[in-house]
Amino acid sequence: MAETLGRIAKPSVDKFKGERKLYCVPLLINIKDAPQQYQEKYNLYWDQVAEHINGLEKAGKVSKIYHEGIFSSGEEGLEAIRQFNEKSYQLVKSKYEQGAEIQALEDRDLFDEYTDWLMALSVVGRSKKVADKVLEYYRDVSDRRDEHIVKKINETLKEGEAGMLIMSDEYRMHIQPQLSTDIQVFLVRPPALNDIQQLIREMVKNKLQNLGEKAPDFKSWG
Repeated sequence: MAETLGRIAKPSVDKFKGERKLYCVPLLINIKDAPQQYQEKYNLYWDQVAEHINGLEKAGKVSKIYHEGIFSSGEEGLEAIRQFNEKSYQLVKSKYEQGAEIQALEDRDLFDEYTDWLMALSVVGRSKKVADKVLEYYRDVSDRRDEHIVKKINETLKEGEAGMLIMSDEYRMHIQPQLSTDIQVFLVRPPALNDIQQLIREMVKNKLQNLGEKAPDFKSWG
């Protein structure tokens, strides 16, 4: 497994010069109808991410950019990111203008198939047989998607280069053990991330409580 580093002490980054590095940024999205406090923390988060990346670049400037959900490279990929997430677009655009290459991380067919089976999982429920079959197909395409993404990073991130991976934390943890062992993984964890995670937990808790008032048997849904 690639070496995992949390908050990197300033003196430690120099020793990674010359090695393959991957700066991993948790992909957060702006939640509609979220409290103003969330919006403020969300904006702060992306500002802090940019600062952290700039600090990590002491070990190597970003030369390759990988973004979850994007299957185009170059200008086309940049435009796709702009439509996907305005904040990650701003971060990517700044590095792209400094010479970093945007890589097509996803395979369109695999991503579409993965998304459809994921949606199917969210609606099945009455028949265990159907649910098991949908889960089987979902796991199959998920494995194939993983293989494609890992292969893309392993093959395009060259010796001595630094890449920036923008991906949901849960999925990053899923694929990280499959990355080449000579890729040093740096986890970007700005202070605002903890605040946002706490806000999300509170929002979910309040949502569930409101649903519970309307549906007394909510807990029975499993």
